[in-house]
Amino acid sequence: MIMKDNLFTVKRQKREFVYILVCLLLAISANVFSIIFYGTEWKELYTQWFYVLALTVGFHYLTILFRLIFVSRKKHSDPVA
Repeated sequence: MIMKDNLFTVKRQKREFVYILVCLLLAISANVFSIIFYGTEWKELYTQWFYVLALTVGFHYLTILFRLIFVSRKKHSDPVA
């Protein structure tokens, strides 16, 4: 019996990877900005890594929420045939 490997297509997996990568870069940028703004030590780039990961997950959940809202509005705005 052959089973399907994944529910997501390769194209969808690549797109989600890009979304997560962008969220990670935004979180790292926010960390760098806070280091510069508050004048703290640069070792916080690696000592605060778990906060950066948590912020990445938060950004990713926000992108999921916005994408769900966008898709639902798009479906409801199409005229019914």
